Amino acid sequence: MREKIVAGNVYHVLNRGVDKRKIFMDDRDYFRFVHNLFEFNDLEPPNNNTYYFNRQKQSMDIARPYIAGERKPRKLLVEILAFCLMPNHYHLLIKPKSDDGITKFIKKLNMGYAKYFNERYKRSGALFQGRYKLIPVTEESHFIHLPYYIHLNPLDLVMPEWRNYGRNNYGLAKTIDWKGAGKFLEKYRWSSYLDYIGKRNFPSVTQREFLTEFFGGPEQYKKDTIKWLKEMDLEEIKNITLE
Repeated sequence: MREKIVAGNVYHVLNRGVDKRKIFMDDRDYFRFVHNLFEFNDLEPPNNNTYYFNRQKQSMDIARPYIAGERKPRKLLVEILAFCLMPNHYHLLIKPKSDDGITKFIKKLNMGYAKYFNERYKRSGALFQGRYKLIPVTEESHFIHLPYYIHLNPLDLVMPEWRNYGRNNYGLAKTIDWKGAGKFLEKYRWSSYLDYIGKRNFPSVTQREFLTEFFGGPEQYKKDTIKWLKEMDLEEIKNITLE
């Protein structure tokens, strides 16, 4: 039985494609899901569920109707502290505004995206693998590690061996391209990492004030992410990574 969700607590959420299938086939799919992260994080019904990004436009256009005063301000269901989209799954670090905030948000998010995906690819049936995984982040030591872990996930695409490095494998660390890892993360658009290091990507999607202050600002977070990669011990947080 899942532990009761409590407003104001922090949770790590993960959901995969059914049979670990890809849920993002191209940039349009990624853009659509990012749009949904913003659009469905609202107590009110979605205003525009047919919209998708013009990839030539600046990504911050996502909040333009609100900035311009054309729409009422959103009533957030959750605070999205961090996110990362991978080809067959997604990670969220979120704080619900009410006890049922996560339940309502994830239901809208998954159902809305699955409807779009099935219509686009002319398929039917479930897109996601059962109920989403969720675990409360109750210890400060875990909370400190999770944003780094979530933002480092894209390295699986180019250097999956990164998970074998860390403080217990200094001998192996000589073979990893630390600069290359950092450059790749700075080019990977489908997470909140760029916004945390001061590069505007999807700034309206996340609520970053608390973590930005906690980690000492954009430049410090950028440096500490690579430092964490060099010194990490995934055994310490394996019970909250949900992999």
